[in-house]
Amino acid sequence: MVKAKKHLGQHFLTNPIIAENIITAFLKYPPLFSIEIGAGTGVLTEKLISHFPKHQFIAIDIDQESIEYLKQKFPEHSDQFLLEDFLHSSYIHSLLSTQKVNIIGNFPYNISSQILFKVLEHKENVMNVVGMFQKEVAERICAPSGSKEYGILSVLLQTFYHTKYLFTVNEGNFNPPPKVKSAVIALENKNENTLPVNEKLYFEVVKTSFQQRRKTLRNSLKKWSQYQTLPYQDKRPEQLNYQEFIEITKAIQEKV
Repeated sequence: MVKAKKHLGQHFLTNPIIAENIITAFLKYPPLFSIEIGAGTGVLTEKLISHFPKHQFIAIDIDQESIEYLKQKFPEHSDQFLLEDFLHSSYIHSLLSTQKVNIIGNFPYNISSQILFKVLEHKENVMNVVGMFQKEVAERICAPSGSKEYGILSVLLQTFYHTKYLFTVNEGNFNPPPKVKSAVIALENKNENTLPVNEKLYFEVVKTSFQQRRKTLRNSLKKWSQYQTLPYQDKRPEQLNYQEFIEITKAIQEKV
């Protein structure tokens, strides 16, 4: 059996009922080429390889011990198990740049936010995501504007995806048990990948706004507000939804 490695943020899901619920949520989407991130001991992988033909599914893990274990356990599927770093793999980058995909996984908590920024980078082709996250991160992603959890990831993901909080998973369903609760969420692509404003500027406006989230936008966006009156400039960033951030970006863009 694979030993969980702390430096990789590994907490292996052990409850088959939870695994089945994750798979059920994932299989409601059209059967695109699917990628499992963080295959671990294969609790999700085993179910996925029974649902997808070989040419439509791969499982990726940075842990050599996990990949070797999966290849031994499912030898007829060994070419579908990749020892790769999802965040830096040239193969994955090429795949996400050329093909429509769905993504599933019990994501390593220490890189879960980076995985989501990679999803945003390839939003034209990443159509649906069902993943396990630290509960706090899951709540942040799905948080509505006006809540204290609402932040950069909330705005950027909700710009391009419908975010859905599916269910909470308690610590005892993992080996080793994490010190925090977990949650499964879904991201569903809105197919609205072209913004009416410059995307790079939009991302910059959102990120800059939340760097000083307690301040009003007049202050946090001072590099632009000192030269013009911005929409919603007397509000704090967590009070605005993504459409309102688009309005601000449009006003800035028209003056640049």
